[in-house]
Amino acid sequence: MSKNTGLNAIEIHYLRLSLGLTVEQVAEITKASTDDVLAWETGEQQAPDLAQKKLLDIDDIIEMQVLNTTDGIEELFKKEPKRRLAFVVYPTQALYTQYNPEFLSSLPLTELYNTAAWRIKKECKLVLEVDVSLVALDAEAYKRYRADNGMSESRESRAKWAATQL
Repeated sequence: MSKNTGLNAIEIHYLRLSLGLTVEQVAEITKASTDDVLAWETGEQQAPDLAQKKLLDIDDIIEMQVLNTTDGIEELFKKEPKRRLAFVVYPTQALYTQYNPEFLSSLPLTELYNTAAWRIKKECKLVLEVDVSLVALDAEAYKRYRADNGMSESRESRAKWAATQL
């Protein structure tokens, strides 16, 4: 199953940047050292196939989220035309982990989730002509909003809170 993806140093570097990750975060995800990651990006070492596959798999997961989300938005707008949406993004790893335990196996870092949100924003603007605003979760304001409106914790409640922030 070891298929050589054949990414060169420039491709590894720009894949990392397109995912919005630091060298340290790539090292954490790939179980390598920061020196290894830097060597991959300068061409001093070839990135191991497993590391390349892990990063490409994350990129694929993000692209699938973009596709699925934009398809869902397009369907929603057939029933209820809107031109503005708000997506919650997470300013810290702790908030991301608290509110998104279901994504931790596929997108372990908040930066990856926020990268997906950014790509969704761009896709919605280009393809659907919908303006998406990324709203950083303010946990205390969100908790007050839920309490004031008798809501339980859910992705839908976060989306409704985010819409009030526009």
